Amino acid sequence: MLTRSGAGPVVGQLGGEPALPADVAWPWWEGKGPLTFIASVDCSALPDLDGDSPLPRAGRLLFFYFDGQVDDGENVVGYWDPDSAAGARVVFVPPGSPVRSQTAPAPIEAYPLVPLHAEPVVTAPSVDHPILYGTFGALADEETGRVHPVVNGDFRRELFGLCGARHQLGGFAYPVQGEVEYEVAQAVLGGNVKWDDPALRDEAVKWVLLAQFDSDGAANMMWGDCGMLYWLIRPEDLAARRFDRATFTWQCC
Repeated sequence: MLTRSGAGPVVGQLGGEPALPADVAWPWWEGKGPLTFIASVDCSALPDLDGDSPLPRAGRLLFFYFDGQVDDGENVVGYWDPDSAAGARVVFVPPGSPVRSQTAPAPIEAYPLVPLHAEPVVTAPSVDHPILYGTFGALADEETGRVHPVVNGDFRRELFGLCGARHQLGGFAYPVQGEVEYEVAQAVLGGNVKWDDPALRDEAVKWVLLAQFDSDGAANMMWGDCGMLYWLIRPEDLAARRFDRATFTWQCC
């Protein structure tokens, strides 16, 4: 979990100016305009998770998003429009790369800089997550009304009482409106697959959360109506540090 305060170390920031290598251009959505810098994380400062984390142990992850400043929200990045994928970007800066702070190109105004601390937290798949179906099969019997214990209401309340991360790296996403894995699967498959098509679930289970960033008053960030930004990636691309293959979705209330 990434928080504005806490006992954990400072590992990154919301807003402010990003530190980019001199040979890396500011991310741009061709024909639309520059993206806005959202957050960065110093992977070398993350807590040691006994080697279980697939995240890099060094280098920096920078997140950019076309947030509507350029065109007053005319062009929206979303899974329903696969052509909008260029409106969200992850930049990985390898360890040891010389960097310099870069000012956002006009008309972008940087968000206020908010330091982020890191604390390990428990996360869990929510009730409609494709991994639950793949592990347990059908979770409810329509004839008898019985449900699998993994979706029992009391169990879920206790489980999610242990969770609650908002800004987060890795783990399971905290969805605002349904499973984000299905949304990125829609984008990958062209944006018009029926929601009950097994091909959508087969694709959704191939993606894991890279990062999520919540609306945050301290950083003056509001994604729709108290929404959240999500970047997902395939595990094999995460292992190979191919962050340019990450994909994006967002949700709001």
